[in-house]
Amino acid sequence: CFFILGLRVTVLLTSSLMVLGAGLRCVPVSDLEIRKKLIHGGQLLNGLAGPTVMNAAPFLSTTWFSPDERATATAIALLLNYLGAAGAFLVGPLVVPSPNGTSHLPLLSQSNAEHIKDRIEAVLYAEFGMVSLIFSAALAYFPSRPPFPPSVAAASQRLSYRRSFCRLLSNFRFLMIALAYAIPLGVFSGWSGVLDLILTPVHVSQVDAGWIGFWSIVGGCVVGIAMARFADFIRGMLKFILLLLLSGATLASTWFTLTCLTSVTHLPLTTATLYTSCILLGIFLNSSVPIFFELFVETVYPVPEGITCGVVTFLSNVFMGVLLFFLTFYHTEFSWFNWCLPGSCLLSLLLILCFRESYDRLYLDVVVSV
Repeated sequence: CFFILGLRVTVLLTSSLMVLGAGLRCVPVSDLEIRKKLIHGGQLLNGLAGPTVMNAAPFLSTTWFSPDERATATAIALLLNYLGAAGAFLVGPLVVPSPNGTSHLPLLSQSNAEHIKDRIEAVLYAEFGMVSLIFSAALAYFPSRPPFPPSVAAASQRLSYRRSFCRLLSNFRFLMIALAYAIPLGVFSGWSGVLDLILTPVHVSQVDAGWIGFWSIVGGCVVGIAMARFADFIRGMLKFILLLLLSGATLASTWFTLTCLTSVTHLPLTTATLYTSCILLGIFLNSSVPIFFELFVETVYPVPEGITCGVVTFLSNVFMGVLLFFLTFYHTEFSWFNWCLPGSCLLSLLLILCFRESYDRLYLDVVVSV
């Protein structure tokens, strides 16, 4: 989409889908069946816009930024998107009272069905307003490219769609790091989406679960931008950074899983240990995303950034979908779900260890510019 329509048209198309999707969820219809269909339709439109938002960051950084700024630009563009998810962890529990008696908010005394409905609608209206504001800003000013390309790679010709897919599917090194990204990030996305259900058996409220998710994402954003800046200063270190982050993620996820098995491991199960292990896991995995994306682009250049990142995003969603599919059958006990986390992180770490890195895009910029 970026390759054919350009950055401006693609962003406007994507944001318009989000505006339409958010608007459908706010239509005041009394018929519950019609309202349900409108909400599902709105979620579908929002989901269609999601991959474009995720895949825009590497293309944006290549188009607008010089080689010593690209990783930082990718990290900021990607991880600011994650801050919205961090806000959702807070907005849900703080604005909408819990119906299951796990909330400690003053609103709990009024948490009847009508009150919860009004609160949910308030959140939907607020989201519609924010998305409309962003669309208006992009419509007013969002150029496709700068007046002059910032690097040789930004001005170079890319492969066609057919040749790009053929190269990606035949490139064993790309498939290796694509799996190294998709498996742990897909598992983590599915796991964090039901974090409140996982923590409920150990007597953690949905508000506490929301704070855990919030701080793990915020920490991941801070560490991710710092790591990306380090990668810009010292080039050729993407594999080393990923090894550090995935090692930390493996240790943190193992700590969390063993802590939940108190009857077997006898490790102390406290709010502090749950907070620390979950937040560390989120920091390590979330901060690895922009580093992975930069390594993808470097490995398969001159394949367009949007195609490369679209393929790995699709793979990540596949693994998340498979995990959630099994969750529909095995939802009474979550120890197997928790063990998927350290297993996926360890597998990713082994794949990165075996990966032979190359920096084709960086090589072009350095050699040709000299």
